[in-house]
Amino acid sequence: MKIVTIVGARPQFIKAAAVSRVLRQDVREVLVHTGQHYDDNMSQVFFDELEIPRPDYNLGIGSGGHGVQTGAMLAGIEEILLKEKPDRVLVYGDTNSTLAGTLAAAKLHIPVAHVEAGLRSFNRRMPEEINRVLTDHVADLLFCPSKTAVANLTAEGVHDGVHLVGDVMYEALMHAVTLAHQKSDVLERLNLTPSSYALATIHRAENTDDPERLARLMAALQEVSCKMPVIFPVHPRTRGKLGPLAAGGDLRLLDPQGYLDMVRLEAGASVILTDSGGIQKEAYWLRVPCVTLRDETEWVETVAQGWNVVAGADCDVILGAARQPVRPKTRDDAYRGEGSVMRLTAILAGNAGAGGGGE
Repeated sequence: MKIVTIVGARPQFIKAAAVSRVLRQDVREVLVHTGQHYDDNMSQVFFDELEIPRPDYNLGIGSGGHGVQTGAMLAGIEEILLKEKPDRVLVYGDTNSTLAGTLAAAKLHIPVAHVEAGLRSFNRRMPEEINRVLTDHVADLLFCPSKTAVANLTAEGVHDGVHLVGDVMYEALMHAVTLAHQKSDVLERLNLTPSSYALATIHRAENTDDPERLARLMAALQEVSCKMPVIFPVHPRTRGKLGPLAAGGDLRLLDPQGYLDMVRLEAGASVILTDSGGIQKEAYWLRVPCVTLRDETEWVETVAQGWNVVAGADCDVILGAARQPVRPKTRDDAYRGEGSVMRLTAILAGNAGAGGGGE
């Protein structure tokens, strides 16, 4: 059996690290890196730190408008699939790399497996929402991280090939936590002590491409930084938009961090403020209160359990949640994290080249 795996962005590298390690015991995997994230701090460092197999192909697409970027990926992936003739294509999440891999495979009649199927923010203005919906309606194997994700697919009439396997990111995170405590000295380098600082990330287009909204978010971070340092690893997309907005308070702008440094920063934070879906989950698993800088989230379980506050760009809500972060006494594992990789890879190895059964 041969499976072509498509990755291109930080969250996909993390999940692939966990899945590829097990998947390669049973099948031949061909790894394709689209180059969507191309900065070394957002790409190569993940392959090095998480011991991800070297990509068999790197398309080097880079940044660009959604149409240009997705189209270039589609053409490049199609050429690889024609050459490799895999039994299945495996895609992760909701990026343009995900959609391009899905479309290329579907047009060549190659079955598609989607990891993180069924997630919905119900905001069709988000490019990620379009990518995940289209992928789910093309894929024949849909690996869901939660019961909510399964219910979302059921509501859309998607029943066949749906499997509740849990979230593979959990096992990647737990492995990284161990490595981070052994290898990362980021707190020492930044002169930080645990629970004494906030950690912030902003990268989504809805925040970076709206100057007024970005200004409100930066003003809120500056206010938070008057109480405690705010450590802000800046995404390349965001850095070019900041200008004078980053002035004031103890707001410390850093280059993008490697995964192990980032995990240690997350684990030691008093509160995390982010528009990243992956970091919302990591905060939940690390038992760190999270403030989501979006108007909605697909990770609704983190909100329901009280670990996550969806604040959007409302400064009052952001400040209230960040200055007095709530740490619930309990945290149920809503995403069935432990054992998820084994569940997923067992289904993949047994179904490569064939349709999946429901669960």
